[in-house]
Amino acid sequence: MSNVTVEEIMSTRVMKATPQLTVGHVRKVMADNNVSAMPVVDSEGEPVGIVTAVDLLDDLKSGEPVSGIMSSPVLTANPYDGPHIAARIMRNHHVHHVVVTRDKQVIGMVSAYDLLELVEDHRYVAKNAPTPKNKRAKHR
Repeated sequence: MSNVTVEEIMSTRVMKATPQLTVGHVRKVMADNNVSAMPVVDSEGEPVGIVTAVDLLDDLKSGEPVSGIMSSPVLTANPYDGPHIAARIMRNHHVHHVVVTRDKQVIGMVSAYDLLELVEDHRYVAKNAPTPKNKRAKHR
């Protein structure tokens, strides 16, 4: 697991929004594509915010611009970072998604689910607990 990079576990099919898109439009795109988060990008394609399914739970007007509900600044990771970096960002900031950027452009996203999948794929086999006899042998 130590050789794995963020790039290897990230989702590359990322739906993006612009700040002026409406809440209703973003909600529909997210539902239609079964995604739980969308980065919001400026005219240069650089991330300026993120909208998650949780943000859309409130009773919001469909015509409201997404810029009014997005979280900002965007928490990002480098594609060559280890997954522990993305996990640390998520844990420290209490979020479930990290946007992956290269040259300030969105190239993917890592979710808590992606990290759980990585851990599951690298399960270890538990060893039997040491018996009293084995414990004494180790201390000699």
